[in-house]
Amino acid sequence: MSTFSAPKGTYDLLPPSSATYLAIRERLSAPLRRSGYGYIETPVFEDIKLFSRGVGESTDIVSKEMYSLTTKGGDELGLRPEGTASVVRAVLQANLHKLGNLPVKLWYSGSFYRYERAQKGRYRQFAQIGAEAIGAEDPALDAELIILADDAFRSLGLSDYRLLVNSLGDKECRPVYRTALVDFLAGLDLDEETRRRAEINPLRVLDDKRQSVQDQLVDAPMLRDYLCEACKAYDEQVRALLTSAGVAFVDDPKLVRGLDYYTRTTFEFVHGGLGAQSAIGGGGRYDGLSEMLGGPALPSVGWGLGVDRTFLAMEAEGIALDLPATTSVYAVALGEEAKNVLFGKVTELRRAGIATDLAFGVKTIKNAMKSADRSGARFALVAGDRDLAAGVVQLKDLTTGEQIPVELEALVTTLKEKQL
Repeated sequence: MSTFSAPKGTYDLLPPSSATYLAIRERLSAPLRRSGYGYIETPVFEDIKLFSRGVGESTDIVSKEMYSLTTKGGDELGLRPEGTASVVRAVLQANLHKLGNLPVKLWYSGSFYRYERAQKGRYRQFAQIGAEAIGAEDPALDAELIILADDAFRSLGLSDYRLLVNSLGDKECRPVYRTALVDFLAGLDLDEETRRRAEINPLRVLDDKRQSVQDQLVDAPMLRDYLCEACKAYDEQVRALLTSAGVAFVDDPKLVRGLDYYTRTTFEFVHGGLGAQSAIGGGGRYDGLSEMLGGPALPSVGWGLGVDRTFLAMEAEGIALDLPATTSVYAVALGEEAKNVLFGKVTELRRAGIATDLAFGVKTIKNAMKSADRSGARFALVAGDRDLAAGVVQLKDLTTGEQIPVELEALVTTLKEKQL
């Protein structure tokens, strides 16, 4: 037995579940690829200051959960805990915002890392599909991304989820609300760490999941009561566009999410079958992030959808995707000469686009046919010396048991005719 195990808070993605994960990634990203979003990949580690500036030093993500490392050259790096800051950095570095086609619309797929208490649905390495629209302030853009996320979840058959929506205001109206919230929090019975967090960013306290804190926030001032006219109009237009597209949502005045860069529209998708770790995706507008990172003003909006959480949500709803078999044809050779011939035919079938496997190693015909059944293949190719002398192989339908001889030269054509 191996003496090593996967690190705590991680897991190995293995067949057959891995096929479902690939299908989830494909379906979550499909609406984006139909809507003008181009693919981007960024490094899994960045200058640690990128995240402390962009995500926010007051967040648990930066203050408690980020993996950091020092290189041999003395550089301070952090494993990416989220995707937005890296994407904005890449856009600024490559000057994509100067090409004259705003917004810059990008999507990504990858792993992210946070050191936190490991539990089901909360992993130290997790996968997301993300989307960012950088460089435009438009309620229709916020609505577009929310609708694309909703379409993605529905394409997987999910239904037991809710969309929570809030507005966090902007630099004009949020300072007024901040003052009112600070005054309110000053009268609460909070521990020192929570008070310190409140001094840096009091909205973080609204995101505190502890019931002892939430009980004290019942009468907290709501940001929606402090929105300026421009933010109210923006928020109303986003909601009107969602309604016209048939996307249901719930107003959540305490929704702030776990990142400091959000402004105006913020949203979260939560699933009813996941318990405490109910969020399966979310995002919002972040109009000031580019400037925080040293770039020009680039109002932007984006989201991240959790692949791991989506998989668990599908399990909770009993959804099984109808995925094609990894193998359509399984070749069984009776003897070494037959194996050499079938090996060539297997290569030919693969090059013709037919998923084909071969019984490797020394196996009896009985064991080889069991392997064919386990492979999920629809057909088995069986050939011995007499078959090859006649220039044929036996094609067996593993569903019906019917077996017919097929000429070697006609094998690809015959299988193509059977819609493989």
